[in-house]
Amino acid sequence: MADAAAAQQGTSGLPQFDVGQWPGEIVWLTIVFAVLLLLFYFVFAPRVGGTIAEREDKISGDIGQARRLRDEAEAQSQAAAQELAEARASAQKLATDAKAAAANEAARRAADEEARVGQLMADAEARIAAARNAAMGQVRGIAADTAAAIIERLTGQAADAAEVEQALASVG
Repeated sequence: MADAAAAQQGTSGLPQFDVGQWPGEIVWLTIVFAVLLLLFYFVFAPRVGGTIAEREDKISGDIGQARRLRDEAEAQSQAAAQELAEARASAQKLATDAKAAAANEAARRAADEEARVGQLMADAEARIAAARNAAMGQVRGIAADTAAAIIERLTGQAADAAEVEQALASVG
């Protein structure tokens, strides 16, 4: 039955192998090719190109922003390093000043103590000198009393005070 239908149409086999139908197929092939070419040229390629351009712009923008952020971060890092160096220098200066102030205060206190001790020593030496002078002033009287007691003991007679004074004056 298939052969009868094919015989009725006057063709045998597949239409694309029928040379008589090739001109129509070539026309349709050219029309489809032209439509597809026009679609690719005016619709698909600009969209893909636009998408690629947008992606390139976005990537370029992102890279530019990343570079800007990196530069800002480096600037902030350098500023932080500078601030840290200034803070260290300030702390070192403060520590040096505090050390110097403490040393000055210690030296002042030592000088004050030294002056106080020196004054105490001078006062003590003055008291000792006064006590020595007072004692030395009484030595003459003690010596006179002792000499009178010795003379009286040895001789049995009381010694004359004027003679004792004269004897002490000749000795000392």
